[in-house]
Amino acid sequence: MLSRAAVTVAAATAAMLTAQGGAHADPAPGGTGTAGTSGSLTPDDVQRQVDTLYAQSESAGQQADSAQERAAQLQHRASLLQQTMAEEQATANALAARLGEVATEQYQSGSMDPVMQLLFSAHPADYLSRAASLDEVDAGTADELVQLRGVEREIEQGKAEVLAQYSQLEQVRRSISTAKAEAQRRLGAAQALLGSLTAAQRDQLQQAEDASAQLAAQAADGVLPPDQGPADSAAAAALAAARSVLGSPYVYGATGPGAFDCSGLMYWAWRHGGVSLPRTSQEQAFAGRRVPVSEIRPGDLVIYFGDMHHVGMYAGNGMIIHAPYPGARVRYENMRDMPIAAVVRP
Repeated sequence: MLSRAAVTVAAATAAMLTAQGGAHADPAPGGTGTAGTSGSLTPDDVQRQVDTLYAQSESAGQQADSAQERAAQLQHRASLLQQTMAEEQATANALAARLGEVATEQYQSGSMDPVMQLLFSAHPADYLSRAASLDEVDAGTADELVQLRGVEREIEQGKAEVLAQYSQLEQVRRSISTAKAEAQRRLGAAQALLGSLTAAQRDQLQQAEDASAQLAAQAADGVLPPDQGPADSAAAAALAAARSVLGSPYVYGATGPGAFDCSGLMYWAWRHGGVSLPRTSQEQAFAGRRVPVSEIRPGDLVIYFGDMHHVGMYAGNGMIIHAPYPGARVRYENMRDMPIAAVVRP
């Protein structure tokens, strides 16, 4: 049976083959083998290679999604810090204006407070410690000076934190760009690999994939025994939402309602069940209670592969509903067509 990645992902390898001189495709993660020349590839060769390329591409895509979430968090944090700094600056300005008025009044009367003299001296950095030894200091003025110095220190600390946040944000944005470029490179390589086949071979792959999807849909639509339905109303609502978008396209980083990536579909569907999942498949793998595969119920998340870069939702009768890969659409598939890493019940 043709794997889930067979047709579009086959769209990742001719670009890579062309870029590399056309002789070899990337090996599987951790592997050392290479493909033969395009003329010697069989449909089975294509299937294996595009599956590998798709897995690598989707893994990079999930890394980009995760980095995007981190970037949003950093931007939010930086915005909050800037807002706090603006409020602190307003406080400092008000205190400084008040102290300026007092200093002006004292200067005009010829009796400037000793603390004021220290504040406006050539060396104001140590005015607080020096002012503390002056018995004649006006208590109210001293308190305002202490408050002003404290606010100034908070402003300086806030500036340093904002700069640090934006430095991290820039690094994360670069990682997003790198991950997206890697995902596209793998997809381009797979697309080109598919192009190395004859039209008849491509049709054979497509027909096998269509037949597999149709069988999966028929199985998923079968009646479930009462004790094998969704674990609760939230799971039922999530599953109904996922089913409502069957046929929607896969788009990296998309969370609906018109397009999805694998984790984006789970995120969107479970919100209809009143549950806010994390954004990526790796995070979703820890977003609930782990259950044995033997106890799986519709609505449960099925996490795939060792690095947990893919996720689907169990639909019953041994099938999942998921967003498979770019170029494909949300559909049913046999739960065991990919290596299961975990089953999670949100």
